[in-house]
Amino acid sequence: MKETMHRRSFLQATSASACGIVSGLAATKGVQAAAETKISLGYDNFAVRAMGWKAPQLIDYAASLKCDTLFITDFGPLEKLDDNSYLGDLAKMASDKAVKILLGSWSICPTANRFKKDWGSASEHLRLGVRMSKALGSPAFRVILGDRKDRLSEGGIKARIADTVAVLKENKAYCVDHGVKIAMENHAGDMHSTELVELIEEAGSDFVGANMDSGNAVWTLEDPVENLRNLGKYALTTSLRDTAVWESENGVTAQWTAMGEGNTDLKTYFELYAKLCPGTAVNIETISGFNRELKIRDKEFWKAWPEGKPKGYDKFLALAKKGKPRKAWSAPAGISKEKANQNYQKNEIAKSIFFCRKNLGLGLR
Repeated sequence: MKETMHRRSFLQATSASACGIVSGLAATKGVQAAAETKISLGYDNFAVRAMGWKAPQLIDYAASLKCDTLFITDFGPLEKLDDNSYLGDLAKMASDKAVKILLGSWSICPTANRFKKDWGSASEHLRLGVRMSKALGSPAFRVILGDRKDRLSEGGIKARIADTVAVLKENKAYCVDHGVKIAMENHAGDMHSTELVELIEEAGSDFVGANMDSGNAVWTLEDPVENLRNLGKYALTTSLRDTAVWESENGVTAQWTAMGEGNTDLKTYFELYAKLCPGTAVNIETISGFNRELKIRDKEFWKAWPEGKPKGYDKFLALAKKGKPRKAWSAPAGISKEKANQNYQKNEIAKSIFFCRKNLGLGLR
């Protein structure tokens, strides 16, 4: 699907006008499949990070968008952590508005670039998240390994996967006893989908699955459809967005976009989604507007890939050949950068939710 309107002028349009643009698109088999299976639709709070909202505001916004789910992927919006009464009240507040809360946090790999000691050791962090997830009624707790820098760390990504698996195995009984599964994300270029599958199987797919991120798939040289094909049966949670991908001077450049504005084959994606993981909510995480070049023509790039080109690389290149270059977003004149970012982020997620509901048949209402 191609963007036919200049990005800046589009951003100045209201959400209502954006809705009018996409509502005229024809229905597809993917729409019918999603509608028949009634796949839940929601948003990831990182999509509106510039707002600085706490959980009640995020819940209200989810309700205003008629979302079925709210995926809180970090502890920041929660004013109390290990407090069952507070978390239970939030769950009820959301439920009263027909919204289900899902929970996530950050790295549980103690040797990863992104690991923080804010919540204690990796195991303490994981167990805290499991307790909080149970209190919120979230069946899974989303975590990450790290980012692309971990591919270049000592021992490479294989060593970081082994360290993560050790933490997961150590805490299996705790997770099972609390009835909460762990959703590992393919995050910021850390793991290709096939590597994440290896992690899940080694740790135990009976309690570990995937938080499937279609945008991050591109950063590991994957067509999002192939990423879904590999991870779909393991998907417990999702953080999805569209991506524009095109050939550039040093390789391939990617820009994450609102749903329907990139060149991901969304028709095929959601036809396959309905077959592989219809019970898993679609949560949209728009992180739009900036370009990242993957310098695949530079031999230095491949130091992060010691085993060579990954599975599905040819399909990634084919996707890039279909794309066209686009400029990065910049704040319009006459408005503060903070306010511009807030408006931009809200517009990106609102039109994405609208697109998913009207053109992909997603959502329960």
